[in-house]
Amino acid sequence: MIRFATIGTNWITEEFLKAAKNIPDFSLTAVYSRTEERAKKFAAKVGAKLTFTSLEEMAKSNEVDAVYIASPNSFHAEQAILFMKHGKHVLCEKPMASNTKEVKAMLKAAKEHNVVLMEAMKTTLLPNFLAIRKHIHKIGKIRRYFASYCQYSSRYDQYKNGIVLNAFNPRFSNGALMDIGIYCLYPMVFLFGKPQSVQANSIRLPSGVDGEGSIILHYGDMDGVVMYSKITNSYIPSEIQGEEGSILMDTIHTPQKVEIRYRNGHIEDITEEQREHPMYYEVKEFIELIQNGKHESEINSHHNSLTTIDIIEQARKQTGIIFPADV
Repeated sequence: MIRFATIGTNWITEEFLKAAKNIPDFSLTAVYSRTEERAKKFAAKVGAKLTFTSLEEMAKSNEVDAVYIASPNSFHAEQAILFMKHGKHVLCEKPMASNTKEVKAMLKAAKEHNVVLMEAMKTTLLPNFLAIRKHIHKIGKIRRYFASYCQYSSRYDQYKNGIVLNAFNPRFSNGALMDIGIYCLYPMVFLFGKPQSVQANSIRLPSGVDGEGSIILHYGDMDGVVMYSKITNSYIPSEIQGEEGSILMDTIHTPQKVEIRYRNGHIEDITEEQREHPMYYEVKEFIELIQNGKHESEINSHHNSLTTIDIIEQARKQTGIIFPADV
């Protein structure tokens, strides 16, 4: 049984716990919030026996084996390193941290303290992404990877009314690329590795974060094309184009339908049934790593996390998106 603590009392933590409850070796022990009232309210809601208002005390607790971090992005590195120094395993929400410097510090701490550190990127562990990996050889030489994730944020309406919430605040290392563009980039990095070059454009909002953007990534004999937005919607599928056919995904972040369209007109449905909550698979992977004495996932690996944040940082530098964490 792996005893978990959580940092963050938001909707994503609740979804994480919904997913994790179906895993026999998962146990929720403790929750953290800055205020005791909120910590107790959340603990009662999710069934945690312990509450903490001090991260240091929670990191030292003998009742905790691992921590799930779902705080704002700018806090990820500091909080993860604190827990790893106390021998706790860390499952950290995407993006892993604000920039490459922070991610490198986290990887160093994981190695020094002999603990599991994994980025909570759900997409690459889903049954339909595994189906893509299994069948990708059928489409021949890959020439283009195209991914689009454009979803109008409900918080953008408040932003336009002068209320800058966390999602559009650079102090928390947020914005469209960090929040949802990463869902386009991480699967590409897993499938094709590090690109030779990155060319980025974005729309910078007055608060200092990006509202939307696009990136072209060159791999020599193929291109990656990525589009993301929190200020518009898009309804087009994502695809991997090969010389013999293309793999189409209805959505890049949580693919529900995946098919191959061959040049000869034949269509092959390669969709796998997803019986569990989308976050179930990342929690299961993380717990199995701990139980098997491994220190990183082969899929959501340290290398893939570092490569992805490096691409994001290059894109931000090109488009003038600078966070306080960068300075």
